[in-house]
Amino acid sequence: MTIADDPTSMPATPPQEEIKLPLTREALYALVWSEPMLKVAARFEVSSSYMARVCTRMSVPRPERGYWARLAVGQTPMKIPLPEAQPGDEMVWSRDGNSVQVPRPLPKPPVGIKRIRPIPSLRTNQHLLINGAKALFESGRLSYEGGYLKPSKKLLVDLAVTKPTLDKALSFANQFFLALEGNGHRVVLAPHGERLRREAVDERENPGKSHHFNNLWSPARETVVYVGTVAIGLTIIELSEEVEVRYVNGDYVREKDYVPPKRSNHHTWTTKKDLPTGRLCLQAYSPYPVASWKKQWKETTAARSLETQIRGIVKELEGAAVEIAQLVEEGMRQAEIERQRWKAQQEVWRRKEEERRAAEALKNSKEDLHRIIDHWAESNRIEQFFTEAEMRASDLEESERLKLLERLRLARELIGSVDALDHFLVWKSPDER
Repeated sequence: MTIADDPTSMPATPPQEEIKLPLTREALYALVWSEPMLKVAARFEVSSSYMARVCTRMSVPRPERGYWARLAVGQTPMKIPLPEAQPGDEMVWSRDGNSVQVPRPLPKPPVGIKRIRPIPSLRTNQHLLINGAKALFESGRLSYEGGYLKPSKKLLVDLAVTKPTLDKALSFANQFFLALEGNGHRVVLAPHGERLRREAVDERENPGKSHHFNNLWSPARETVVYVGTVAIGLTIIELSEEVEVRYVNGDYVREKDYVPPKRSNHHTWTTKKDLPTGRLCLQAYSPYPVASWKKQWKETTAARSLETQIRGIVKELEGAAVEIAQLVEEGMRQAEIERQRWKAQQEVWRRKEEERRAAEALKNSKEDLHRIIDHWAESNRIEQFFTEAEMRASDLEESERLKLLERLRLARELIGSVDALDHFLVWKSPDER
């Protein structure tokens, strides 16, 4: 075991002062360069490998292996500076995993577009979002209709395809993502805090107006490409088409592929269903809730494959970034107008409620005061009765007088306090209400 691997030989950790969450990139950077990753991870009760992945997502550099050992023997190893955040980097990290919204400037398209570089070969380059995706998709469940793949993992590239088309979709996605990044446009899963949204997916080639439900898989975070700082959502869909099918032994087969058996006692019938075609559709969309924009590129029976259209699609997305940025700006402006309108309306409602409550307080205060005044008159009448009765008792014989006074005592206990001042002391004026 090396010194760097032995936690007991590492430099003493600074006092465990409270670390405020969520952590910003700057705070995380300062932390991982102040103590070994094992101790950083222990602060948050997570593993060091998990904490390393957090650093990767936030583009926070970490000390290389042996850094703390060299530091312990008096050497001064190089400290990698914190780079500027790139589009798609997570800006904060929360221990509970909840998304933390971070104020960001309005998205802007790049000032200049780089010339498209040759698309790297699939055999020699693989995009990070494609790496390992095939096995995860194949190990999942299937949708209700058409057998679309539904992986259990939710942090995956955004695909809605069947198993026979998976290789084709991943190949296109890989070449497409590499082409985008070759032009300087980063392709990532949407980071926490962006509050982006995914466009609805309808796999049908001709959706029409009929009701349709197919429980397709949806990712936990959108797949986006950043053109400048403008995020554009990307979904790769396998198209389905309505065809005539025959029900045979619990399954549907295309009528054109059906070969009737020479002898069969099974009853079959035909109907129409949407079945996967093997043709792909790229759906690009604005992931910003305040800006609506969507475009699709579809493979048709007579058209070229999407792979042959990559250069043209990249160019169109670069142009769309300008349009989306303008839509976001206008959407934010309209949202601010609506927010101010709502705020003004809330103020009107607040004032009306205050006026209503003030009027109600005045009314209730008057009613209570009138009741107290009425009670005063009633109290005086009752007190006068007891006073006169006690005076009359003084003229009676001793035994009768004591008997009467005892009954008067019982009567007073039954009625209770008749002092109207007790009620007046708890009375509230309109302002007190």
